[in-house]
Amino acid sequence: MKKLSSRALSAHIILQVLDQGKSLSTLIPDAQKQLDPKDLPLVQEITFGICRVLPRLESIIKLLVEKPLKGKTRLVHCLLLVGLYQLLYMRVPAHAAVDEVVNATKALKLDSFRALTNGVLRRFLREQDEILAKVDKHWQTYHPEWFVNQLKKAYPHWREIIEANNQRPPMWIRVNTQCIKPNDYATLLGDLVNSEPNPTACIPLCALLLDKPVAVTQLMNFEKGWATVQDAHAQWSAELLGAENGEMILDACAAPGGKTTHILERAPKANVIALDIEESRLKRVRENLERLGQTAEVVCGDASKPEQWLDDNIMFDRILLDAPCSATGVIRRHPDIKWLRKESDIAELAALQRQILEALWQRLKPNGILLYATCSVLPQENSKQILQFIQTHPDAKQLEMDFNSEKVLEKQFFPQANGGDGFFYAKLQKVAN
Repeated sequence: MKKLSSRALSAHIILQVLDQGKSLSTLIPDAQKQLDPKDLPLVQEITFGICRVLPRLESIIKLLVEKPLKGKTRLVHCLLLVGLYQLLYMRVPAHAAVDEVVNATKALKLDSFRALTNGVLRRFLREQDEILAKVDKHWQTYHPEWFVNQLKKAYPHWREIIEANNQRPPMWIRVNTQCIKPNDYATLLGDLVNSEPNPTACIPLCALLLDKPVAVTQLMNFEKGWATVQDAHAQWSAELLGAENGEMILDACAAPGGKTTHILERAPKANVIALDIEESRLKRVRENLERLGQTAEVVCGDASKPEQWLDDNIMFDRILLDAPCSATGVIRRHPDIKWLRKESDIAELAALQRQILEALWQRLKPNGILLYATCSVLPQENSKQILQFIQTHPDAKQLEMDFNSEKVLEKQFFPQANGGDGFFYAKLQKVAN
């Protein structure tokens, strides 16, 4: 594809998300090759923003376009999404936003839809108050109905989860205590640090909340491994695993490497295998290990089939299973999840999680520890998964976990303003005969 304007490229990306099921985390890096670096933030703002408020924009288009734009005209529909998002949510002058989107029709070979695009956007500007009064008449979740229904069944505070998902995510970093104390690093960062994290949040000691997202080049000695970008609740993984020097550790589903490097920060002489099923994702693991000057064995393999990548005689003292999941706890970071995930995916993911649990349990030493984690908020993948496993495995004992003196057998985190994302943790010990 030839080089496109930022608006045209944004429309093309949204089309691939909505109609082809591709993720923004895959599409944005590919798009960088066709963009001037200064335009990347604009494309990210437009594409992530559209996914965040998609139902509202779709409702507006339904009022403005008589016949749905289907088939080859879907790209025009996506271009209208781009235009409406800019008009409603960005500080782009209205005339400039309309002109840029209308001009993008030529680059996308949609010249015959130039008049329609111009007409729809200018009509919206003329009738904006009336249109928004109709669209915003009732509270919108901006989430698919099936997911909202699952939240309603599981949690009385489901509306709070929805509202948190619709917010922009905070930026958390993990301070490498091998290099510097968290308080000292916070002093070095000065005004970059937010001194008022959510008072109800349960935050590891090595976590710092930034006042606003910044480029990692602004973080003191980032290239030397003093800090890593990682959500606060994700940082509990290595804390709870409790790896010790000399132990054999498996970080299953390790990419992009935040958990692996944290394990090695806590236990630099542990023998760590960082496993992931996708070779392309392991590149990030290797880059993170290199930046922090750490060593681990990086393996591409299927966690549900350890016999394919692991010698029969190798057993682990500790296993961190950050299981493949719906990622419904990190929607505010990846709003496209709302439109990529289907209801039928949940049962399939739960079955895969059981399969991996079964396989890795066989590779855990007697008295060994398996920490089960997901970035999901759905009980089928979390509490129900663990309950079923314990009921069918007499040698599995659930251990108490300590979250800053809050001692529990399992922990379901939910996304919080100035807090962490949605994560689940349960800690199992393999009871010796």
